Amino acid sequence: MRGTVRREWLRLLLLAALALPAVAGTEPIALDPARSSADFEIRAMWMFDIAGHFPAVTGEVDIDAAAHSARVRARIDVRSVSMRRESYEDWVKSDEFFDAARHPFVEFASEPFPLATLDLGGAITGYLTLRGVTRPMSLRLRPSRCPGEAARRCPVVADGTLLRSEFGMRSRRATLADKVRLHFSVLAAAATE
Repeated sequence: MRGTVRREWLRLLLLAALALPAVAGTEPIALDPARSSADFEIRAMWMFDIAGHFPAVTGEVDIDAAAHSARVRARIDVRSVSMRRESYEDWVKSDEFFDAARHPFVEFASEPFPLATLDLGGAITGYLTLRGVTRPMSLRLRPSRCPGEAARRCPVVADGTLLRSEFGMRSRRATLADKVRLHFSVLAAAATE
Protein backbone atom coordinates (compact mmCIF):
# COMPACT_ATOMS: atom_id res chain seq x y z
CA MET A 1 0.00 0.00 0.00
CA ARG A 2 2.75 2.44 0.98
CA GLY A 3 4.65 1.61 -2.23
CA THR A 4 1.53 2.26 -4.33
CA VAL A 5 1.00 5.67 -2.70
CA ARG A 6 4.67 6.55 -3.23
CA ARG A 7 4.57 5.52 -6.91
CA GLU A 8 1.41 7.59 -7.44
CA TRP A 9 3.02 10.58 -5.71
CA LEU A 10 6.13 10.27 -7.91
CA ARG A 11 3.94 9.97 -11.01
CA LEU A 12 2.09 13.18 -10.08
CA LEU A 13 5.39 15.01 -9.54
CA LEU A 14 6.62 13.82 -12.93
CA LEU A 15 3.44 14.96 -14.66
CA ALA A 16 3.68 18.35 -12.94
CA ALA A 17 7.30 18.74 -14.07
CA LEU A 18 6.37 17.86 -17.67
CA ALA A 19 3.60 20.46 -17.61
CA LEU A 20 5.98 23.31 -16.70
CA PRO A 21 6.57 25.91 -19.39
CA ALA A 22 9.83 25.97 -21.29
CA VAL A 23 12.87 27.03 -19.30
CA ALA A 24 13.76 30.71 -19.63
CA GLY A 25 16.51 31.38 -22.16
CA THR A 26 15.35 28.76 -24.63
CA GLU A 27 14.17 29.25 -28.18
CA PRO A 28 10.96 27.23 -28.79
CA ILE A 29 10.44 25.94 -32.31
CA ALA A 30 7.03 24.52 -33.20
CA LEU A 31 6.74 21.21 -35.02
CA ASP A 32 4.94 21.45 -38.35
CA PRO A 33 1.92 19.11 -38.11
CA ALA A 34 1.45 19.19 -41.89
CA ARG A 35 4.95 17.73 -42.41
CA SER A 36 5.34 15.64 -39.25
CA SER A 37 3.96 12.15 -38.77
CA ALA A 38 4.20 8.98 -36.70
CA ASP A 39 3.73 5.30 -37.48
CA PHE A 40 3.44 2.12 -35.47
CA GLU A 41 3.67 -1.59 -36.25
CA ILE A 42 2.73 -4.60 -34.20
CA ARG A 43 3.22 -8.26 -35.11
CA ALA A 44 0.04 -10.36 -35.28
CA MET A 45 -0.17 -14.14 -35.35
CA TRP A 46 3.67 -14.25 -35.54
CA MET A 47 3.33 -13.83 -39.32
CA PHE A 48 2.35 -10.32 -40.37
CA ASP A 49 2.48 -6.74 -39.16
CA ILE A 50 -0.47 -4.48 -38.49
CA ALA A 51 0.53 -0.89 -39.21
CA GLY A 52 -1.02 2.44 -38.37
CA HIS A 53 -0.20 5.98 -39.45
CA PHE A 54 -0.80 9.27 -37.63
CA PRO A 55 -0.76 12.07 -40.21
CA ALA A 56 0.13 14.88 -37.79
CA VAL A 57 2.48 15.31 -34.86
CA THR A 58 2.26 18.58 -32.92
CA GLY A 59 4.59 19.96 -30.29
CA GLU A 60 7.78 21.91 -30.03
CA VAL A 61 11.51 21.73 -29.60
CA ASP A 62 13.12 24.01 -27.04
CA ILE A 63 16.66 24.93 -28.07
CA ASP A 64 18.97 26.12 -25.30
CA ALA A 65 21.84 27.66 -27.26
CA ALA A 66 23.86 28.43 -24.13
CA ALA A 67 23.76 24.81 -22.95
CA HIS A 68 24.00 23.40 -26.52
CA SER A 69 20.99 21.25 -25.75
CA ALA A 70 17.40 20.69 -26.80
CA ARG A 71 14.21 19.23 -25.39
CA VAL A 72 11.27 18.00 -27.42
CA ARG A 73 7.60 17.70 -26.59
CA ALA A 74 5.41 15.89 -29.10
CA ARG A 75 1.72 15.04 -29.15
CA ILE A 76 -0.25 12.65 -31.35
CA ASP A 77 -4.03 12.62 -31.62
CA VAL A 78 -4.80 8.88 -31.69
CA ARG A 79 -8.27 9.58 -33.11
CA SER A 80 -6.54 10.54 -36.39
CA VAL A 81 -5.09 7.06 -36.96
CA SER A 82 -5.16 5.76 -40.52
CA MET A 83 -4.95 2.03 -41.24
CA ARG A 84 -5.48 -0.40 -44.07
CA ARG A 85 -9.01 -1.22 -42.89
CA GLU A 86 -11.61 0.85 -41.08
CA SER A 87 -12.27 -2.11 -38.75
CA TYR A 88 -8.60 -1.95 -37.65
CA GLU A 89 -8.95 1.78 -36.98
CA ASP A 90 -12.04 1.16 -34.83
CA TRP A 91 -10.22 -1.57 -32.93
CA VAL A 92 -7.06 0.48 -32.13
CA LYS A 93 -9.23 3.41 -31.00
CA SER A 94 -11.20 1.11 -28.67
CA ASP A 95 -10.53 0.67 -24.96
CA GLU A 96 -8.69 -2.55 -25.84
CA PHE A 97 -5.83 -0.62 -27.45
CA PHE A 98 -5.42 3.21 -27.37
CA ASP A 99 -8.72 3.90 -25.56
CA ALA A 100 -9.11 7.08 -27.61
CA ALA A 101 -12.40 8.06 -25.96
CA ARG A 102 -10.73 8.47 -22.56
CA HIS A 103 -7.13 9.13 -23.67
CA PRO A 104 -7.17 10.88 -27.06
CA PHE A 105 -3.47 11.83 -27.06
CA VAL A 106 -0.11 10.11 -26.86
CA GLU A 107 2.59 12.46 -25.59
CA PHE A 108 6.37 12.30 -25.42
CA ALA A 109 8.53 14.73 -23.42
CA SER A 110 12.29 14.32 -23.67
CA GLU A 111 15.02 15.04 -21.20
CA PRO A 112 17.55 17.63 -22.45
CA PHE A 113 19.88 16.13 -25.07
CA PRO A 114 22.95 17.51 -26.89
CA LEU A 115 22.11 19.55 -30.00
CA ALA A 116 24.68 17.49 -31.90
CA THR A 117 22.29 14.52 -31.61
CA LEU A 118 20.02 16.21 -34.18
CA ASP A 119 22.85 15.98 -36.74
CA LEU A 120 24.77 12.89 -35.65
CA GLY A 121 21.91 10.75 -34.38
CA GLY A 122 21.81 8.90 -31.10
CA ALA A 123 19.52 8.15 -28.20
CA ILE A 124 17.20 10.63 -26.53
CA THR A 125 15.40 9.69 -23.36
CA GLY A 126 12.18 10.99 -21.94
CA TYR A 127 8.71 9.98 -20.86
CA LEU A 128 5.86 8.61 -22.95
CA THR A 129 2.27 9.03 -21.78
CA LEU A 130 -0.18 6.58 -23.33
CA ARG A 131 -3.61 5.59 -22.01
CA GLY A 132 -3.00 7.79 -18.96
CA VAL A 133 0.18 5.87 -18.03
CA THR A 134 3.58 7.58 -18.08
CA ARG A 135 6.73 5.48 -18.54
CA PRO A 136 10.38 6.21 -19.35
CA MET A 137 11.20 5.77 -23.02
CA SER A 138 14.22 6.00 -25.26
CA LEU A 139 14.09 6.94 -28.93
CA ARG A 140 16.93 6.48 -31.40
CA LEU A 141 17.44 9.45 -33.72
CA ARG A 142 18.93 8.62 -37.10
CA PRO A 143 21.81 10.74 -38.41
CA SER A 144 20.57 13.78 -40.30
CA ARG A 145 20.62 13.83 -44.10
CA CYS A 146 21.29 17.59 -43.94
CA PRO A 147 23.56 18.40 -40.96
CA GLY A 148 23.06 21.88 -39.57
CA GLU A 149 19.53 22.01 -40.97
CA ALA A 150 17.96 19.04 -39.15
CA ALA A 151 14.27 19.62 -38.44
CA ARG A 152 14.26 22.81 -40.49
CA ARG A 153 15.06 21.60 -44.01
CA CYS A 154 14.91 17.82 -43.65
CA PRO A 155 13.09 15.62 -41.14
CA VAL A 156 14.38 14.35 -37.85
CA VAL A 157 13.68 10.62 -37.95
CA ALA A 158 13.42 8.56 -34.77
CA ASP A 159 12.55 4.98 -33.92
CA GLY A 160 11.61 3.25 -30.68
CA THR A 161 9.71 0.39 -29.16
CA LEU A 162 7.29 0.01 -26.30
CA LEU A 163 5.61 -2.90 -24.59
CA ARG A 164 1.81 -2.81 -24.72
CA SER A 165 1.53 -4.48 -21.33
CA GLU A 166 3.37 -1.60 -19.62
CA PHE A 167 0.55 0.71 -20.70
CA GLY A 168 -2.34 -1.54 -19.65
CA MET A 169 -2.91 -3.23 -23.02
CA ARG A 170 -3.07 -6.89 -22.03
CA SER A 171 -5.66 -8.34 -24.40
CA ARG A 172 -5.05 -10.73 -27.30
CA ARG A 173 -1.76 -11.99 -25.86
CA ALA A 174 -1.99 -15.25 -27.79
CA THR A 175 -2.28 -13.53 -31.17
CA LEU A 176 -0.73 -10.08 -30.77
CA ALA A 177 2.87 -9.26 -29.83
CA ASP A 178 3.59 -7.20 -26.75
CA LYS A 179 6.23 -5.14 -28.58
CA VAL A 180 5.08 -2.16 -30.64
CA ARG A 181 7.56 -0.50 -33.01
CA LEU A 182 7.33 3.29 -33.38
CA HIS A 183 8.62 5.56 -36.13
CA PHE A 184 8.55 9.38 -36.14
CA SER A 185 9.42 11.88 -38.86
CA VAL A 186 9.20 15.51 -37.75
CA LEU A 187 9.99 18.89 -39.23
CA ALA A 188 9.93 22.34 -37.66
CA ALA A 189 7.33 24.85 -38.74
CA ALA A 190 8.60 27.47 -41.16
CA ALA A 191 9.69 30.66 -39.43
CA THR A 192 7.39 33.61 -39.94
CA GLU A 193 9.01 36.90 -40.81
